[in-house]
Amino acid sequence: MEFGLVGLGRMGGNMARRLARKGIRIAVNNRSHDVSTAIAEETGHLACASIEEMVTALQAPRIVWLMLPAGEATETALATLAPLLSAGDLVVDGGNAYYKDDLRRAGSLAAQKVEFADAGVSGGVWGLENGYCIMFGGSGAAAARLKPYMEALAPTPTDGWLHTGPVGSGHFVKMVHNGIEYGMMQAFAEGFALMKSRADFDLDLGEIAELWRHGSVVRSWLLDLSADFLARDQTLESIEPFVADSGEGRWTALESVEQGVPTPVMSLALMMRFATQGKNDYAAKMLAKMRQGFGGHAVKEA
Repeated sequence: MEFGLVGLGRMGGNMARRLARKGIRIAVNNRSHDVSTAIAEETGHLACASIEEMVTALQAPRIVWLMLPAGEATETALATLAPLLSAGDLVVDGGNAYYKDDLRRAGSLAAQKVEFADAGVSGGVWGLENGYCIMFGGSGAAAARLKPYMEALAPTPTDGWLHTGPVGSGHFVKMVHNGIEYGMMQAFAEGFALMKSRADFDLDLGEIAELWRHGSVVRSWLLDLSADFLARDQTLESIEPFVADSGEGRWTALESVEQGVPTPVMSLALMMRFATQGKNDYAAKMLAKMRQGFGGHAVKEA
């Protein structure tokens, strides 16, 4: 056993399950050991109570895949992991990390002759059944070692995974992927909101979404998901109008500024997410008061 997976959340846990279905046995570790043992009982994987225990259990040269949130959680795990590794080991960061962090981490690990690869993973909670789309950066040697695992995790052994280039390229491509995702989601949301607002037409949004899934140029998995929930509830009255952003959209917007490449759709989609988070409230109040000031327009009281 050479492969260990740290982080068994919604995606990491299902990745462990998918590898088991493909006949690959691995070591697993999670901050909550109960999660590790539950998945081990389900899959036949080896549950490890700590990263130290995992490293000891794996045969060198090891592959340790981190499936953790970007930022502090990943930094903490790497700080624990790095001193335990030996020359020839390979660390894979499969979370949604910033590609510039990959370059720094790869340089640090290279000093002890440990390889680093960055893997952008898409597929969400559906990856267990459908497979994951994986874009990863690293050396050719790292890509060769990871190939059996990519073939097992992807939708098919030949489709859905790609060695994109050197370290950093995987998360860079995933960053752009998520920026595009922001724009597509925003366009669908605005379009359906516009149709819902036309009350006199009494449009059935569920039927329209289902219609567009067949032959339309806007057919997509996002539309499939939209058609599914709109068929059950078109009012969405129980849903709070709050949309989080997990970082990739911000990094994409920053990259566009640094390169001087215009990305207005992706950047505006990010701004709309900020607006849903209450970060536009004060600006809206300012607008209302300015309008009242120059035109005497009424202001709605809270």
